[in-house]
Amino acid sequence: MAEDMFSRRAFLKRSAVAAAAFTILPHARVMGANDEIRMAIIGLGIKGPQHTRVFKEMPGVRVVALCDVDSERIQKVLDKHFSGEGPKPKTYTDVRKLLEDKDIDAVCIAAPNHWHALMTVWACQAGKDVYVEKPATHDIWEGQQMLAAAKKYNRIVQVGTQSRSDPGLHAALQYIKEGNIGELEYLRGIYYNLRQPIGKVSGPQKPPASVDYNLFLGPAPEAPLMREKLHYDWHWQWPYGNGELGNNGVHLLDISVWFLGLDKFPERVMSLGGRFLFDDDGVTPNTHIAYYDYKPVPVLCEIRNLPRSKGEKSSDNLSGHQTGVQVKGKDGYYLGYATGGWVYDNKGKRVKQFPGEGGGSHQQNFIDAVRSRKADSLAADLNKGHLSAGLCHLGNISHRLGEPATTRKLTSAIEDHPVLAESVARFNEHLLVNGVDITNTPRQLGPWLEFDPAAQHFTGELADKANVHLKREYRKGFEIPDQV
Repeated sequence: MAEDMFSRRAFLKRSAVAAAAFTILPHARVMGANDEIRMAIIGLGIKGPQHTRVFKEMPGVRVVALCDVDSERIQKVLDKHFSGEGPKPKTYTDVRKLLEDKDIDAVCIAAPNHWHALMTVWACQAGKDVYVEKPATHDIWEGQQMLAAAKKYNRIVQVGTQSRSDPGLHAALQYIKEGNIGELEYLRGIYYNLRQPIGKVSGPQKPPASVDYNLFLGPAPEAPLMREKLHYDWHWQWPYGNGELGNNGVHLLDISVWFLGLDKFPERVMSLGGRFLFDDDGVTPNTHIAYYDYKPVPVLCEIRNLPRSKGEKSSDNLSGHQTGVQVKGKDGYYLGYATGGWVYDNKGKRVKQFPGEGGGSHQQNFIDAVRSRKADSLAADLNKGHLSAGLCHLGNISHRLGEPATTRKLTSAIEDHPVLAESVARFNEHLLVNGVDITNTPRQLGPWLEFDPAAQHFTGELADKANVHLKREYRKGFEIPDQV
């Protein structure tokens, strides 16, 4: 049925492999009246309504369509943002029908992670420009397909890692480049934020009546709902989300590779983590270290969803920061985020402040690029988004291949990496102050995995097991084709 819909819009079937993927004949982009850019917002959970407001208030931009698998979410956005006079946006539950609409120039994708790549490829094939939320991908192969689609159909694709549009971070980077904190030693991303267990069900749950559950699943495996809440808590189950590393760690890894000027994956990665104290249906780590063995400056990311210590109602912090990137130099360090940061000397004394404003111009940067057709003007183009999301996938793959670690095994794995050893020591201390008996509670030590940055696949002893995770299986009718 979907193929028939798209064929009426000059879509061509590519191959049997691409049963649900569609392409259009090349055409010149036609904007709306008065050079107006007509936007559609796809996914109306937390970020979607925010994007609706931003794009709606932007001069020369009109939100003409809304899409979500949950009709109640659509109605809430209509009531909040379109209750006054003026034209109302069209509404859709099926993104395929939205992409048929020739009166849409660009889409903003804020759907669950497992949908990001497929929607982006379909949108490129439909001649739409794309703003896609982080992480851009659900696995590394998807990033390669998205890049191919954007290039083939000459589409502008911006990724929602908005920190790259923050002037405070740009100023901090320049300060660091000028040598003010000395030769760099490492970069550490931190995301310390309290989470609660998501509950534990005894059997399949009934999705909300307002939800088209088949469309929620999309490319994910056919499976019943096995958590109390359909929305948001999908982050902590692998078929839909990428854990906290992919949810928020992606911002920190993106800043890290940006500050180091990196445009490729590392040659080695490892992980340490676990889901501690939570007896629930979540499976992703709530305490996690991912280490990227870049030379000569390594990058690591620390995730903590437990309290600062047992019984406290606040999360941990590093020099007062609960989210940010620590850029450690020989003569001091910078610690901050898109909301602002400071340079400190090696004794922890504040030296210089860099205020941030959150990267609020990120959507405007996308619109400017849509108008100019200059992809190189994007703050967070798809190459950057593929790298930062891919780093999350590498760390998660190491975790998923991990095994319970004895202290001896853990010490042996990190003995040649002093930055990692220091981080692991603080990891253990954090668990201890939360009442976790690390002697008897497994800490999942992910293996050192070797990776070929050019070919973008694993090599070495565990390559066969690791490469399985580079590309997932797609449900029939929701496949990303090998040839986009």
